[in-house]
Amino acid sequence: MSFSAVVKTAIVFVGIITVVFAAAIIFGGPGSPKPMVSINDPFKAVDFSDLPSLLRYKARDGAELAYRRYAPRRGTALRGSVVLVHGSSGSSTSMHVIAKALANAGYAAYALDMRGHGASGPKGTIAYIGQLEDDLDSFVKAVPLAKPATLAGFSSGGGFVLRVAGSQRQNAFQNYVLLSPFLSSRAPNSRPDSGGWVKVGIPRIIGLTFLNHLGLRIFNDLPVINFALSEQAKSFLTSTYTFSLTANFGPLQDYEANIRAVHQPVKVVAGASDEVFETAALEKIFRNQGQSWPVTLVPGIGHIQLTLNPAAVSAIVTTIEAM
Repeated sequence: MSFSAVVKTAIVFVGIITVVFAAAIIFGGPGSPKPMVSINDPFKAVDFSDLPSLLRYKARDGAELAYRRYAPRRGTALRGSVVLVHGSSGSSTSMHVIAKALANAGYAAYALDMRGHGASGPKGTIAYIGQLEDDLDSFVKAVPLAKPATLAGFSSGGGFVLRVAGSQRQNAFQNYVLLSPFLSSRAPNSRPDSGGWVKVGIPRIIGLTFLNHLGLRIFNDLPVINFALSEQAKSFLTSTYTFSLTANFGPLQDYEANIRAVHQPVKVVAGASDEVFETAALEKIFRNQGQSWPVTLVPGIGHIQLTLNPAAVSAIVTTIEAM
């Protein structure tokens, strides 16, 4: 084959690849899942009448991000502090029941509205991958945390807590707690579509991941995940994530290396009947990466009920007290 023929073949090949990736990015977005009753309905029974008012702290980009503070009762000896990270699509209100229980147990509890959620900026998006860690760093610098300080996260928030726990910033907290954590769609605890909770635009994610490896991030604000929210819930929760938020609100892409990099104390609590993740697989996942983290599975408890059921919440408080 002549040199010119080789060049023409290469050009055609590159053209085909370009068209395939362009089609994946343009047309490979997420579908629309049916509302998931076990996620949407439980919060209807929660009493939010005593929800603390939103407070604000300034992030490094100047944005005023939101959080709620739950103070221990007067006369109660302060036992430390706990910063709570909600799950996917949620906000600080999602952690209300846990935060109250921790305050009653003597902890200063803080429930965050992670950027892209609740009252912290435009919903469903962030400016760049890594911004959530920068925001958490700003929070820690702005709000004095009584020690020992624990960072606890639920679901995708648990995955984000793992991300922090395995990073160079892990010494900002003395303890970490993962509540039914999301690890990866490739992890053994994963269920298809997270049990019906999400519809993921896999072709678009693949295309954008490839572009990011090339240093091209101009399309990272495209949506890649839709959540199974009811129309009512969509009015106050976050129904869609962009690529940037999806890539940041969870562990690192190499979740196994992320687990191995953790050197601080970690404990795990999950529901034994979780419909979103295979929680029985968690202990083996961590053991395989050399981590002997205690895993508590609360009998009969599903995904959202882990944050609401009295027995589950009591197990979470007990876990933190033991640390």
